[in-house]
Amino acid sequence: MSMPAAGPSNARPDIPLRELLGFSGGALRAYPLRSVLSMLGIAIGVMSVVLLTSIGEGTRRYILSEFMQFGTTVIAIHPGKTETGGLPGVLGGTTRKLTIDDSEALARLPNVTSVVPTTMASGPVEYGGRSRSVYIYGATAAMPEVLRFGVARGSFLPPGDPRRGASVTVLGPKLKRELFGDSYALGRFVRIAGTRLRVIGIMEAKGRILGLDIDDGAYVPIATAMQIFNLDEVHEIDVTYEHEYQTDALAEAIRQTLMSRHGDREDFTITTQTAMIETFGSVMRVITLGVGAIAMVSLIVGAVGILTMMWISVGERTGEIGLLRAIGVRNRDVLRIFLVEAAMLTSLGGFAGMVLGLAIAAVLRLAIPGLPVHTPAIYLVGAMAMSVATGLLSGIAPARRAAALEPVEALRAE
Repeated sequence: MSMPAAGPSNARPDIPLRELLGFSGGALRAYPLRSVLSMLGIAIGVMSVVLLTSIGEGTRRYILSEFMQFGTTVIAIHPGKTETGGLPGVLGGTTRKLTIDDSEALARLPNVTSVVPTTMASGPVEYGGRSRSVYIYGATAAMPEVLRFGVARGSFLPPGDPRRGASVTVLGPKLKRELFGDSYALGRFVRIAGTRLRVIGIMEAKGRILGLDIDDGAYVPIATAMQIFNLDEVHEIDVTYEHEYQTDALAEAIRQTLMSRHGDREDFTITTQTAMIETFGSVMRVITLGVGAIAMVSLIVGAVGILTMMWISVGERTGEIGLLRAIGVRNRDVLRIFLVEAAMLTSLGGFAGMVLGLAIAAVLRLAIPGLPVHTPAIYLVGAMAMSVATGLLSGIAPARRAAALEPVEALRAE
Protein backbone atom coordinates (compact mmCIF):
# COMPACT_ATOMS: atom_id res chain seq x y z
CA MET A 1 0.00 0.00 0.00
CA SER A 2 1.50 3.24 -1.11
CA MET A 3 1.89 6.21 1.24
CA PRO A 4 -0.16 9.36 0.41
CA ALA A 5 1.78 12.22 -1.09
CA ALA A 6 2.90 14.86 1.32
CA GLY A 7 0.50 17.79 1.37
CA PRO A 8 1.47 21.41 1.26
CA SER A 9 3.19 22.84 4.31
CA ASN A 10 0.75 24.13 6.92
CA ALA A 11 3.16 26.87 7.98
CA ARG A 12 1.42 30.24 7.99
CA PRO A 13 2.97 32.93 5.79
CA ASP A 14 4.26 36.13 7.38
CA ILE A 15 1.69 38.85 8.00
CA PRO A 16 1.96 41.36 5.11
CA LEU A 17 3.52 44.70 5.93
CA ARG A 18 0.31 46.47 4.94
CA GLU A 19 -1.65 44.57 7.60
CA LEU A 20 1.11 45.14 10.15
CA LEU A 21 0.94 48.90 9.55
CA GLY A 22 -2.85 48.91 9.84
CA PHE A 23 -2.83 46.86 13.03
CA SER A 24 -0.08 48.93 14.63
CA GLY A 25 -1.70 52.19 13.56
CA GLY A 26 -4.95 51.13 15.19
CA ALA A 27 -3.12 50.34 18.41
CA LEU A 28 -1.58 53.82 18.41
CA ARG A 29 -4.94 55.48 17.79
CA ALA A 30 -6.43 53.53 20.68
CA TYR A 31 -4.16 55.42 23.10
CA PRO A 32 -3.78 58.87 21.47
CA LEU A 33 -2.48 60.82 24.46
CA ARG A 34 0.15 58.24 25.34
CA SER A 35 1.22 57.96 21.71
CA VAL A 36 1.53 61.74 21.31
CA LEU A 37 3.57 62.08 24.51
CA SER A 38 5.87 59.28 23.38
CA MET A 39 6.35 60.90 19.97
CA LEU A 40 6.98 64.26 21.63
CA GLY A 41 10.21 63.03 23.22
CA ILE A 42 11.54 61.84 19.85
CA ALA A 43 10.35 65.04 18.13
CA ILE A 44 12.25 67.22 20.60
CA GLY A 45 15.37 65.10 20.14
CA VAL A 46 15.28 65.26 16.34
CA MET A 47 14.47 68.98 16.41
CA SER A 48 17.52 69.58 18.63
CA VAL A 49 19.77 67.56 16.32
CA VAL A 50 18.52 69.36 13.20
CA LEU A 51 18.71 72.83 14.74
CA LEU A 52 22.14 72.53 16.38
CA THR A 53 23.78 70.82 13.42
CA SER A 54 22.24 73.45 11.12
CA ILE A 55 23.82 76.25 13.14
CA GLY A 56 27.13 74.39 13.30
CA GLU A 57 27.21 73.67 9.57
CA GLY A 58 26.09 77.21 8.78
CA THR A 59 28.90 78.61 10.90
CA ARG A 60 31.42 76.35 9.15
CA ARG A 61 30.27 77.47 5.72
CA TYR A 62 30.28 81.11 6.80
CA ILE A 63 33.88 80.98 8.02
CA LEU A 64 35.02 79.13 4.91
CA SER A 65 33.28 81.64 2.64
CA GLU A 66 35.01 84.48 4.50
CA PHE A 67 38.40 82.97 3.69
CA MET A 68 37.45 81.79 0.22
CA GLN A 69 36.72 85.33 -0.95
CA PHE A 70 40.49 85.95 -0.86
CA GLY A 71 41.08 82.97 -3.11
CA THR A 72 43.01 79.80 -2.38
CA THR A 73 46.33 80.81 -3.96
CA VAL A 74 47.46 83.14 -1.19
CA ILE A 75 50.30 82.62 1.28
CA ALA A 76 50.59 84.92 4.30
CA ILE A 77 53.83 85.46 6.21
CA HIS A 78 53.82 86.94 9.73
CA PRO A 79 56.76 87.82 11.98
CA GLY A 80 57.49 85.41 14.84
CA LYS A 81 57.20 81.63 15.00
CA THR A 82 53.85 80.56 16.41
CA GLU A 83 53.87 76.85 15.58
CA THR A 84 54.88 75.75 19.08
CA GLY A 85 52.47 78.10 20.85
CA GLY A 86 53.00 81.28 22.80
CA LEU A 87 53.24 84.82 21.54
CA PRO A 88 55.79 85.41 18.77
CA GLY A 89 58.60 87.73 19.73
CA VAL A 90 57.47 88.12 23.36
CA LEU A 91 58.64 85.02 25.20
CA GLY A 92 60.78 83.43 22.52
CA GLY A 93 63.75 85.81 22.51
CA THR A 94 64.69 88.30 19.80
CA THR A 95 62.61 88.08 16.62
CA ARG A 96 63.81 89.62 13.39
CA LYS A 97 61.14 91.80 11.86
CA LEU A 98 59.68 91.48 8.40
CA THR A 99 60.61 94.34 6.12
CA ILE A 100 59.82 95.75 2.70
CA ASP A 101 63.17 94.30 1.57
CA ASP A 102 61.91 90.83 2.53
CA SER A 103 58.83 91.33 0.36
CA GLU A 104 60.99 92.45 -2.55
CA ALA A 105 63.10 89.30 -2.22
CA LEU A 106 59.97 87.12 -2.27
CA ALA A 107 58.70 88.91 -5.38
CA ARG A 108 61.72 87.56 -7.27
CA LEU A 109 60.81 83.90 -6.60
CA PRO A 110 59.54 81.78 -9.51
CA ASN A 111 55.74 81.37 -9.89
CA VAL A 112 55.00 84.41 -7.68
CA THR A 113 52.47 86.75 -9.31
CA SER A 114 52.12 89.46 -6.65
CA VAL A 115 53.56 90.39 -3.26
CA VAL A 116 51.94 92.89 -0.89
CA PRO A 117 53.57 94.00 2.36
CA THR A 118 50.94 95.45 4.70
CA THR A 119 50.68 97.26 8.00
CA MET A 120 47.65 98.18 10.08
CA ALA A 121 47.16 100.79 12.78
CA SER A 122 44.27 102.73 14.29
CA GLY A 123 44.10 106.48 13.92
CA PRO A 124 41.78 109.45 13.34
CA VAL A 125 40.69 110.54 9.87
CA GLU A 126 39.49 114.17 9.74
CA TYR A 127 37.68 116.31 7.21
CA GLY A 128 35.61 119.48 7.52
CA GLY A 129 35.29 119.35 11.27
CA ARG A 130 34.35 115.67 11.25
CA SER A 131 36.63 113.02 12.71
CA ARG A 132 36.43 109.26 12.79
CA SER A 133 38.87 106.79 14.36
CA VAL A 134 39.32 103.83 12.03
CA TYR A 135 41.92 101.30 10.90
CA ILE A 136 44.54 102.66 8.51
CA TYR A 137 45.97 100.04 6.17
CA GLY A 138 49.40 100.52 4.67
CA ALA A 139 49.66 98.62 1.38
CA THR A 140 50.89 98.71 -2.20
CA ALA A 141 49.20 99.02 -5.58
CA ALA A 142 48.80 95.21 -5.85
CA MET A 143 46.52 94.92 -2.81
CA PRO A 144 43.19 94.89 -4.77
CA GLU A 145 44.50 92.09 -6.98
CA VAL A 146 45.79 89.99 -4.10
CA LEU A 147 42.84 90.40 -1.73
CA ARG A 148 40.22 90.71 -4.47
CA PHE A 149 39.09 94.19 -3.54
CA GLY A 150 37.58 96.56 -6.06
CA VAL A 151 37.73 100.34 -6.50
CA ALA A 152 34.34 101.96 -7.04
CA ARG A 153 35.58 105.42 -8.04
CA GLY A 154 38.96 106.89 -8.81
CA SER A 155 42.03 104.65 -8.51
CA PHE A 156 43.94 102.71 -5.91
CA LEU A 157 47.40 103.53 -4.61
CA PRO A 158 49.94 104.36 -7.34
CA PRO A 159 52.49 101.70 -8.37
CA GLY A 160 56.20 102.22 -7.85
CA ASP A 161 58.89 101.70 -5.26
CA PRO A 162 57.16 100.64 -2.02
CA ARG A 163 59.91 102.37 -0.04
CA ARG A 164 58.77 105.74 -1.33
CA GLY A 165 55.62 107.16 0.14
CA ALA A 166 53.01 109.44 -1.39
CA SER A 167 50.56 111.89 0.12
CA VAL A 168 47.47 110.05 -1.12
CA THR A 169 44.79 107.85 0.39
CA VAL A 170 41.87 105.66 -0.67
CA LEU A 171 38.78 105.60 1.56
CA GLY A 172 36.42 102.78 2.36
CA PRO A 173 32.79 103.52 1.33
CA LYS A 174 31.51 103.74 4.91
CA LEU A 175 34.28 106.12 5.95
CA LYS A 176 33.59 108.24 2.88
CA ARG A 177 29.88 108.52 3.82
CA GLU A 178 30.69 109.44 7.40
CA LEU A 179 33.10 112.21 6.39
CA PHE A 180 31.66 113.53 3.11
CA GLY A 181 28.06 112.37 3.05
CA ASP A 182 26.81 112.62 -0.54
CA SER A 183 29.48 115.15 -1.49
CA TYR A 184 32.21 114.41 -4.01
CA ALA A 185 35.35 113.21 -2.22
CA LEU A 186 37.92 112.65 -4.95
CA GLY A 187 40.62 115.30 -4.93
CA ARG A 188 39.72 116.53 -1.45
CA PHE A 189 42.27 116.51 1.38
CA VAL A 190 41.84 114.67 4.67
CA ARG A 191 44.08 114.40 7.69
CA ILE A 192 45.11 110.94 8.83
CA ALA A 193 46.81 110.96 12.22
CA GLY A 194 47.73 114.59 11.57
CA THR A 195 49.15 114.03 8.05
CA ARG A 196 47.46 115.78 5.12
CA LEU A 197 46.61 113.33 2.30
CA ARG A 198 44.65 113.68 -0.94
CA VAL A 199 41.75 111.29 -1.63
CA ILE A 200 42.32 109.51 -4.97
CA GLY A 201 39.82 106.65 -4.74
CA ILE A 202 36.79 105.12 -3.03
CA MET A 203 36.70 101.35 -2.51
CA GLU A 204 33.79 99.10 -3.40
CA ALA A 205 31.68 97.87 -0.49
CA LYS A 206 33.08 94.63 0.92
CA GLY A 207 31.27 94.39 4.24
CA ARG A 208 32.58 92.61 7.28
CA ILE A 209 35.27 89.97 7.12
CA LEU A 210 35.52 87.86 10.29
CA GLY A 211 33.94 90.69 12.26
CA LEU A 212 36.20 93.44 10.86
CA ASP A 213 34.39 96.17 8.94
CA ILE A 214 36.90 96.91 6.21
CA ASP A 215 34.52 99.40 4.57
CA ASP A 216 35.21 101.69 7.52
CA GLY A 217 38.91 102.24 6.90
CA ALA A 218 41.51 104.06 4.82
CA TYR A 219 44.38 102.82 2.63
CA VAL A 220 47.69 104.63 2.28
CA PRO A 221 51.05 103.70 0.72
CA ILE A 222 52.94 101.40 3.07
CA ALA A 223 55.94 103.74 3.34
CA THR A 224 53.57 106.58 4.28
CA ALA A 225 51.85 104.42 6.91
CA MET A 226 55.20 103.42 8.41
CA GLN A 227 56.20 107.06 8.59
CA ILE A 228 52.90 108.25 10.06
CA PHE A 229 52.85 105.60 12.78
CA ASN A 230 56.62 105.43 13.29
CA LEU A 231 56.91 101.76 12.27
CA ASP A 232 60.07 99.97 11.22
CA GLU A 233 58.48 96.68 10.13
CA VAL A 234 55.57 95.30 8.14
CA HIS A 235 52.91 93.27 9.91
CA GLU A 236 52.22 90.84 7.09
CA ILE A 237 53.42 89.88 3.64
CA ASP A 238 50.86 88.33 1.28
CA VAL A 239 52.10 86.33 -1.71
CA THR A 240 49.91 85.16 -4.58
CA TYR A 241 50.71 82.55 -7.20
CA GLU A 242 49.00 80.91 -10.15
CA HIS A 243 48.07 77.31 -9.28
CA GLU A 244 47.20 75.44 -6.09
CA TYR A 245 49.57 72.57 -6.90
CA GLN A 246 52.45 75.04 -6.46
CA THR A 247 51.54 75.72 -2.81
CA ASP A 248 53.93 73.37 -1.02
CA ALA A 249 56.91 74.08 -3.28
CA LEU A 250 56.40 77.84 -3.05
CA ALA A 251 55.94 77.76 0.73
CA GLU A 252 59.28 75.93 1.02
CA ALA A 253 60.97 78.43 -1.31
CA ILE A 254 59.63 81.28 0.83
CA ARG A 255 60.90 79.58 3.98
CA GLN A 256 64.39 79.09 2.53
CA THR A 257 64.55 82.66 1.21
CA LEU A 258 63.54 84.27 4.49
CA MET A 259 65.79 82.00 6.55
CA SER A 260 68.77 82.98 4.41
CA ARG A 261 67.92 86.64 5.07
CA HIS A 262 67.28 86.11 8.79
CA GLY A 263 70.52 84.34 9.72
CA ASP A 264 69.20 80.79 9.18
CA ARG A 265 66.49 81.34 11.78
CA GLU A 266 62.87 80.49 11.09
CA ASP A 267 61.52 83.42 13.07
CA PHE A 268 58.40 83.84 10.94
CA THR A 269 55.17 81.95 10.33
CA ILE A 270 54.00 80.87 6.88
CA THR A 271 50.27 80.23 6.50
CA THR A 272 48.81 78.93 3.26
CA GLN A 273 45.20 79.75 2.51
CA THR A 274 44.38 76.14 1.62
CA ALA A 275 45.79 74.88 4.93
CA MET A 276 43.84 77.53 6.86
CA ILE A 277 40.61 76.65 5.07
CA GLU A 278 41.12 72.93 5.67
CA THR A 279 41.94 73.50 9.35
CA PHE A 280 38.91 75.69 9.99
CA GLY A 281 36.71 73.30 8.04
CA SER A 282 37.91 70.32 10.09
CA VAL A 283 37.52 72.15 13.40
CA MET A 284 34.00 73.32 12.60
CA ARG A 285 33.05 69.85 11.35
CA VAL A 286 34.11 68.35 14.68
CA ILE A 287 32.20 71.04 16.56
CA THR A 288 29.10 70.37 14.47
CA LEU A 289 29.30 66.65 15.19
CA GLY A 290 29.88 67.44 18.86
CA VAL A 291 26.79 69.60 19.24
CA GLY A 292 24.84 66.99 17.28
CA ALA A 293 25.98 64.33 19.74
CA ILE A 294 24.90 66.53 22.63
CA ALA A 295 21.49 66.94 21.02
CA MET A 296 21.23 63.15 20.74
CA VAL A 297 20.83 63.06 24.51
CA SER A 298 17.26 64.20 23.85
CA LEU A 299 16.84 61.24 21.52
CA ILE A 300 18.04 58.89 24.25
CA VAL A 301 15.47 60.37 26.63
CA GLY A 302 12.83 59.88 23.96
CA ALA A 303 13.96 56.28 23.47
CA VAL A 304 13.52 55.62 27.19
CA GLY A 305 10.00 57.01 26.90
CA ILE A 306 9.23 54.71 23.97
CA LEU A 307 10.64 51.72 25.85
CA THR A 308 8.54 52.51 28.91
CA MET A 309 5.36 53.05 26.90
CA MET A 310 5.82 49.85 24.90
CA TRP A 311 6.59 47.84 28.02
CA ILE A 312 3.40 49.08 29.67
CA SER A 313 1.50 48.43 26.46
CA VAL A 314 2.55 44.78 26.45
CA GLY A 315 1.19 44.40 29.98
CA GLU A 316 -2.11 46.05 29.07
CA ARG A 317 -2.58 44.04 25.88
CA THR A 318 -1.85 40.59 27.30
CA GLY A 319 -5.29 39.31 26.32
CA GLU A 320 -4.95 40.67 22.81
CA ILE A 321 -1.57 38.96 22.43
CA GLY A 322 -3.04 35.69 23.75
CA LEU A 323 -5.89 35.88 21.24
CA LEU A 324 -3.48 36.49 18.36
CA ARG A 325 -1.38 33.53 19.41
CA ALA A 326 -4.51 31.37 19.83
CA ILE A 327 -5.62 31.98 16.23
CA GLY A 328 -2.21 30.96 14.92
CA VAL A 329 -0.14 34.15 14.81
CA ARG A 330 3.47 33.14 15.31
CA ASN A 331 5.99 34.51 17.78
CA ARG A 332 7.93 36.41 15.15
CA ASP A 333 4.74 38.04 13.86
CA VAL A 334 3.95 39.30 17.36
CA LEU A 335 7.55 40.54 17.53
CA ARG A 336 7.12 42.36 14.22
CA ILE A 337 3.84 43.95 15.34
CA PHE A 338 5.43 45.62 18.35
CA LEU A 339 8.58 46.60 16.45
CA VAL A 340 6.45 48.25 13.76
CA GLU A 341 4.53 50.12 16.45
CA ALA A 342 7.77 51.44 17.94
CA ALA A 343 9.11 52.36 14.48
CA MET A 344 5.87 54.18 13.62
CA LEU A 345 6.00 56.15 16.86
CA THR A 346 9.57 57.28 16.32
CA SER A 347 9.13 57.87 12.57
CA LEU A 348 6.15 60.15 13.12
CA GLY A 349 7.89 61.87 16.01
CA GLY A 350 11.09 62.19 13.97
CA PHE A 351 9.25 63.69 11.01
CA ALA A 352 7.48 66.19 13.29
CA GLY A 353 10.80 67.11 14.91
CA MET A 354 12.47 67.54 11.52
CA VAL A 355 9.71 69.85 10.29
CA LEU A 356 9.81 71.81 13.54
CA GLY A 357 13.62 72.12 13.37
CA LEU A 358 13.49 73.38 9.77
CA ALA A 359 10.75 75.85 10.71
CA ILE A 360 12.75 77.25 13.65
CA ALA A 361 15.86 77.47 11.44
CA ALA A 362 13.88 79.44 8.85
CA VAL A 363 12.54 81.79 11.53
CA LEU A 364 16.08 82.33 12.86
CA ARG A 365 17.32 83.20 9.37
CA LEU A 366 14.59 85.80 9.00
CA ALA A 367 14.84 87.19 12.53
CA ILE A 368 18.66 87.26 12.69
CA PRO A 369 19.98 87.72 9.14
CA GLY A 370 23.60 87.56 10.30
CA LEU A 371 23.15 84.16 11.97
CA PRO A 372 24.61 81.46 9.70
CA VAL A 373 22.09 78.59 9.52
CA HIS A 374 22.34 75.87 6.90
CA THR A 375 20.69 72.44 6.93
CA PRO A 376 22.28 69.88 4.56
CA ALA A 377 19.99 67.12 3.33
CA ILE A 378 22.36 64.49 4.73
CA TYR A 379 21.67 65.74 8.26
CA LEU A 380 17.93 65.43 7.74
CA VAL A 381 18.31 61.89 6.43
CA GLY A 382 20.61 61.08 9.34
CA ALA A 383 18.16 62.51 11.89
CA MET A 384 15.30 60.44 10.48
CA ALA A 385 17.46 57.32 10.35
CA MET A 386 18.46 57.85 13.98
CA SER A 387 14.86 58.27 15.04
CA VAL A 388 13.80 55.02 13.31
CA ALA A 389 16.81 53.17 14.72
CA THR A 390 15.97 54.54 18.17
CA GLY A 391 12.43 53.20 17.85
CA LEU A 392 13.58 49.76 16.77
CA LEU A 393 16.17 49.51 19.54
CA SER A 394 13.79 50.72 22.23
CA GLY A 395 11.05 48.38 20.98
CA ILE A 396 13.13 45.19 20.93
CA ALA A 397 12.78 44.34 24.64
CA PRO A 398 8.97 44.92 24.83
CA ALA A 399 8.48 43.10 21.50
CA ARG A 400 10.45 40.07 22.69
CA ARG A 401 8.47 40.08 25.91
CA ALA A 402 5.22 40.06 23.95
CA ALA A 403 6.43 37.32 21.61
CA ALA A 404 7.47 35.14 24.54
CA LEU A 405 3.96 35.09 26.11
CA GLU A 406 2.23 31.71 25.98
CA PRO A 407 -1.30 31.91 24.51
CA VAL A 408 -3.01 30.07 27.39
CA GLU A 409 -1.18 32.06 30.06
CA ALA A 410 -1.92 35.32 28.24
CA LEU A 411 -5.63 34.57 28.01
CA ARG A 412 -5.75 33.41 31.63
CA ALA A 413 -4.09 36.66 32.74
CA GLU A 414 -6.71 38.62 30.84
